[in-house]
Amino acid sequence: MAMSLRISWPEIIPFAVCITLLITAGCGSELHPRDATLPEVVDYNFHVRPILSDRCYACHGPDANARQAGLRLDEEAGAKQERLASGGYAVVPGSLRKSRLYSRIHSDDPDVRMPPLESKLSLSDHEIALLSRWIEQGAEWKPHWSFLPAADVPLPTVQQSDWPNNGIDHFTLARLESEELTPAPEADPGTLLRRVTLDLTGLPPTLEELDAFLADTSAHAYEKVVDRLLDSPAYGEHMASMWLDIARFADTHGYQNDGDRYVWPWRDWVVEAYNENLPFDTFATWQLAGDLLPNATLNQRLATTFNRNHRQTNEGGIIEEELRTEYVADRVNTMGAAFMGLTLECARCHNHKYDPITQANYYGLFSFFNNVDESGQTSPYAVPVPALDLPTPDDQEELDRLAREIESAERAVGNIAEMSRLGFTSRYPSLPPDTDPRPTLSCEFERLNGPTLPCQDGKQGTAVFTPDIVPGYQGQAMAFDGESGFSFADMGEFRRTQPFTVSLWINPGEDTGAIVHRTLAAQDVGSHGWELVLRDGRLVAQLAHMWPQNALRIQTIDALLLGDWTHVAMTYDGSSRASGVRLYLNGLLADVETVRDGLTRDIIYDDLKVPLQIAYRHHDSGLRNGAVDELRLYDQRLYGFEVARLAGRTEVTADRDDLFQWYLAHEVTPWQRAQAALQALREKENTLLEGIPAIMVTEEMSPPRPAYILNRGQYDAKGERVEPHTPDAILPFPDDAPQNRLGLARWLFHPEHPLTARVAVNRYWQKYFGTGIVSTPEDFGRQGALPSFPELLDYLATTFVNSGWDIKAMQRLIVTSATYRQQSEASPVLLDLDPDNKLFARGPRLRLSAEMVRDQALAVSGLLDRTLGGPAVKPYQPGGLWQEKHGIGIRYEQGSGSDLYRRTLYTFFKRTSPPPSLITFDMPTRAQCVMRRQRTATPMQALVLLNDPQYVEASRHIAARMLGMETLEDQIALGFKLLTGRSPNPSETKALQSLYAEQLEEFSKDPKAARRLLETGESQLQAGLDPVEWAAHTMVANTLLSFDEVIEKY
Repeated sequence: MAMSLRISWPEIIPFAVCITLLITAGCGSELHPRDATLPEVVDYNFHVRPILSDRCYACHGPDANARQAGLRLDEEAGAKQERLASGGYAVVPGSLRKSRLYSRIHSDDPDVRMPPLESKLSLSDHEIALLSRWIEQGAEWKPHWSFLPAADVPLPTVQQSDWPNNGIDHFTLARLESEELTPAPEADPGTLLRRVTLDLTGLPPTLEELDAFLADTSAHAYEKVVDRLLDSPAYGEHMASMWLDIARFADTHGYQNDGDRYVWPWRDWVVEAYNENLPFDTFATWQLAGDLLPNATLNQRLATTFNRNHRQTNEGGIIEEELRTEYVADRVNTMGAAFMGLTLECARCHNHKYDPITQANYYGLFSFFNNVDESGQTSPYAVPVPALDLPTPDDQEELDRLAREIESAERAVGNIAEMSRLGFTSRYPSLPPDTDPRPTLSCEFERLNGPTLPCQDGKQGTAVFTPDIVPGYQGQAMAFDGESGFSFADMGEFRRTQPFTVSLWINPGEDTGAIVHRTLAAQDVGSHGWELVLRDGRLVAQLAHMWPQNALRIQTIDALLLGDWTHVAMTYDGSSRASGVRLYLNGLLADVETVRDGLTRDIIYDDLKVPLQIAYRHHDSGLRNGAVDELRLYDQRLYGFEVARLAGRTEVTADRDDLFQWYLAHEVTPWQRAQAALQALREKENTLLEGIPAIMVTEEMSPPRPAYILNRGQYDAKGERVEPHTPDAILPFPDDAPQNRLGLARWLFHPEHPLTARVAVNRYWQKYFGTGIVSTPEDFGRQGALPSFPELLDYLATTFVNSGWDIKAMQRLIVTSATYRQQSEASPVLLDLDPDNKLFARGPRLRLSAEMVRDQALAVSGLLDRTLGGPAVKPYQPGGLWQEKHGIGIRYEQGSGSDLYRRTLYTFFKRTSPPPSLITFDMPTRAQCVMRRQRTATPMQALVLLNDPQYVEASRHIAARMLGMETLEDQIALGFKLLTGRSPNPSETKALQSLYAEQLEEFSKDPKAARRLLETGESQLQAGLDPVEWAAHTMVANTLLSFDEVIEKY
């Protein structure tokens, strides 16, 4: 039923009513200090709901746990049809006398009056009058405006019919005419060109572009400029900056350690997607669920890095599942804000206090993002999984060739094996003689020489703490307390392509602990390496590049006996497959189950010396109250009968297939050659892969991980199980959509979805005008601001959808409107009437974003390197900031050459220590999704522009351009026009000439100071310029960089 509803907006909300609305909703400053008057018709959505939501819903809203007296005011039935415990009904349409709501808000008795005193909330006389009139007028109820599908809105009729350029202007002009106001004149051409060039590319126009535009007298000169700018590569870079805030993109993981992450290819994909004008529904679907599309391409899979851009940690001592749960919650919250403008996080611990989103709904959405085979703890030695290899075309061609050759080599090995079976049957009816394979390490654990464990062939282990000598399986053994053990340098380093075997006797005292391994730690490093451990009593063998996805793990079905000696062995054939690993208990092949089988990258530590470790592991449980004896390590795969002999079994019955494999490896020369060729190909592939970067992406687990309502949002407080679903109050989930992220994306872009298009176009409007039509872009719910132009918002939303979600077309629609093209100057009367430009009676005037401030300085100075894409760069930054945050060993290594002058989009962004000059200009820390930036004006911003080497160096290069002119007046005029897009007026020229004369005098007295100023930055000094004049002009240019017209678009 909800799907067929359409919004019925008030015809035109009078300006006085807008004031009432803003005061009532608490969503913005009032437009004019005139007395608020009651509207003739009280509208539920615009006048009543804001009061109820702000003052009443906390106790009488959607959250059943917080609800008082059983009264629910967020639903019509609760207010009008549910009889109160005290008798009567809260709202009786048309009857103030019978409406308990009316009597309670009018009562002078503090024990009766609502809201109660202890709530610290109150109603103004005007709000009480609004509620009273609403009841008198019949108490019409409406669903929340944003939960109804956007309607096709007819264009309003306007008197000044020659003013509108497109549909936008009909809505803004109709409002102005209703207020007896007129639009501002169109901005002058130079100002308009600078405004639109900055808005579409983030860069100022060049003088050549300005001159060409001023010289173009054709009717559509401006539209041609817009089309040129939309086709510019700089357009995609500028649009990407806004999306990176939403996607919480950064070049580091965050949290305390804040290690680097390799994610810039996703950032470059975003730029490319905007430049190629990927439709918004496709743009979003690829990011949410590109991996689930049929025959997903590399770019579609790469796009899903969006879901993984949240913070991650590799700190020791964390609870892995707790952090994994936080990652999933972040994805839910980001999806909710980015695409629906909802505060979903408010329903994580309980039902939403204001919006119709239950806690079960939250975890239904949670379950869509819960199926990523990841760990809550990442590793500094591997890319968090799931990960996508990003080979160059040449590398991909080589990988494909190697894959074909490996497949062919495996067939050849198999064919030779089949042809050799007859010879095996005739020659080996029973076991071969004792083969006595030679170990690379053999330790008896009989004694300690101080901290040293002597082993055969002069090899030795180093004691960690002090293990105890105890009776062993044979002679003596070593016992451990969970922290003690032995390490062996330069032992046990095997690549994933190398066969090996480990064998020893253990006497476990507890059911979990590390036995033997070559890893730095467990979860701390993604279990990178190989290990043989006990887990819940079962023997577990694992090889991992990064747990859990890029790893293989098998474990025994049966648990080991505690307090008794058991011979355990692990053999591996170098195939990178779980089927290539075998576990043996007391010389017998154990029944096992495969936990993971996805190893595709190497397991060694490239430049780090990691020892072989016995009975202990950093940040993990060792072999507490257990003992080991008779350790053997081999650089080859042993066969079952060989393991049985190590276990001391006197009667060995060989497995015929196992014996056949031994026969092939020792007696069949063609097979040995074929196996060696296969091994060489695997090693070549492995080496090639290690040089290919990988990026974390999203992949679906099979089967899906179950999801549960988490009581109070706690990871370990599992309640009722939930299946993937969406809030019906917004839109029922389509019957034909899969219950996964792809289905979620289809739900978001369903034609009847009320939020997705509105949220998107509101964000675009905010980009150009500073404030969205809904001023709370992150909250379209009941506590968010009401739309200032609801019909315009729906017009934009439906236009966007009908265009096929064409992003460039929407930008073009906005910037070609007469509303956008107005001059930004306001008369004192208009400024007093509408200081925030909520009526759009003038053009936008806003401070440039942090990126635009810096990029403009680089562009005008001629320093800007316009190279598109690539790894993050490290421009100038005050020294020591990273050390202060992270201590010794973490240093900011400043770049050089062109890296210092790339667009700000490419600046390396460290979450815990963001670039200070950018943060000063209100760039967010990217710790979470941000839908709108703060916009501040502080003295720190002026200090950055006057002192940061980036701006001083840019000023020097602007000054050099100025000195190319003959006269001082022309020099100043050039610098002024470069930065503002216009020529200075006489008073501005005079002020700048005075500044130049003052600086010239100062530097003439101290030429060394002039030289020091000019040497700021790493770019070369141009030859042939007088340093004193150059320094003086540098100060003029530096002053202009702080001029409000320069750091603003107007």
